[in-house]
Amino acid sequence: MGLSTSIHDLKTLVLSYHPVIAIESVEEDRVRDLLGAVARDLDMALFEWSVTRGLVQAAKASTIGETFQPLDLLKHIETLTVRGIFLLKDLAWHLGDPEVTRQLRETAQGFSRTRSTMVLTGAEVKLPGEVRHKAVFYDLKLPEREELQRVVRAVVASLQRDGRVKVILRAQDLEELLRALRGMTLNQARQAVAYAALEDGRLSPKDVQAVLSRKVQLIREGGLLEYYPVEDNRYELGGFERLKAWLERARVGFSAEAQALNLSAPKGILIVGVQGCGKSLAAKAIAREWSLPLLKLDAGRLFDKYIGESEKNFRKAIWLAESMVPVVLWIDEIEKAMAVTGSGEADAGLSRRLFGAFLTWLQEKRKEVFVVATANDLSVVPPELLRKGRFDEVFFVDLPDAREREEVFRIHLGLRKQDPARLDLAALVAATDGFSGAEIEQAVIGSLY
Repeated sequence: MGLSTSIHDLKTLVLSYHPVIAIESVEEDRVRDLLGAVARDLDMALFEWSVTRGLVQAAKASTIGETFQPLDLLKHIETLTVRGIFLLKDLAWHLGDPEVTRQLRETAQGFSRTRSTMVLTGAEVKLPGEVRHKAVFYDLKLPEREELQRVVRAVVASLQRDGRVKVILRAQDLEELLRALRGMTLNQARQAVAYAALEDGRLSPKDVQAVLSRKVQLIREGGLLEYYPVEDNRYELGGFERLKAWLERARVGFSAEAQALNLSAPKGILIVGVQGCGKSLAAKAIAREWSLPLLKLDAGRLFDKYIGESEKNFRKAIWLAESMVPVVLWIDEIEKAMAVTGSGEADAGLSRRLFGAFLTWLQEKRKEVFVVATANDLSVVPPELLRKGRFDEVFFVDLPDAREREEVFRIHLGLRKQDPARLDLAALVAATDGFSGAEIEQAVIGSLY
């Protein structure tokens, strides 16, 4: 969603007589700039309110009337005859007061006829039921290329004006920088670029990696995704010959030749099978084989006790994954995270909603996010997930056969600086019939101890 799209969407909401728009965002400046553009296009006045400054008209410093208290504010704007957009910061926190809630409803009733609009914003906007049916929530996505480019240009112009930074960026380098900034807020992007430039007095191609490192840090701080960088991925995979052959064939989907034929990049695979037989290791090995970063989505972190927060967490996790493309997204034990057995009443249908959102995204995604989903129990995997077109392929992982057990032994012995030639591998392979890969690893470790 670019800047022009956001402005168009907000204009449409205002023109269609929505008296209350709720925008959950920590980017107050960005929301104000968007509303300012909407107000100019529609020839409307823009007002701002906070409990500390009262009501002010945009670009003016003086407070209008006695409008510091929420109730006084709502009563005042109800009497105004000017068509306006009213940016009300953190007003939702005051809606626990029945009198404020009642006045908001009455003001909204009047606005629904005059086409004025109240925009409620804050990091969280929780509305009581009496107000919620009059409000529309607008999902303000993180900024994309157009807005990020404006921020980079503004930061560069400011630093060059002060003579503190030399810019050494070609057009291709700038595109790499903008790509690295995706997934950040405008303020985070501004800070990341300024820090990278001021650190050595130059904004050069090597700063792209510095910005990317900052974004990885933000992903980890967010707590929804775990990040495994390419350079730290040293995992080897024993067996899995069919999977390896498929990966070798599928990797061409990321190439320019595939794009020239309008072939979309591979969507992902589902790996189902016995515990301890390498499903999780396979996800890491795929990222290593394709030299891509790996993100792990721990579905347990998505769930939140508050209504709507889990879905919001899911959207945020997907957006962060898409900001890192090309990337491998690993969803472990997907059958536990998105089980839709039964009526769904136990969690008020949350699992079913998350599952539906995941299916829609998986079916329609266009970004180069390769999903590796793993499951232990095929019987509880929803059949919708197995339909052709969701995943490119479904692989079943069984206990390793004799040849695969020998390969697993060689890998784990080599990792622990042991020479397989000094051991009777045939005897070890025979003795471990029925062992999983994880059990063979522990056998090696235990014997060395």
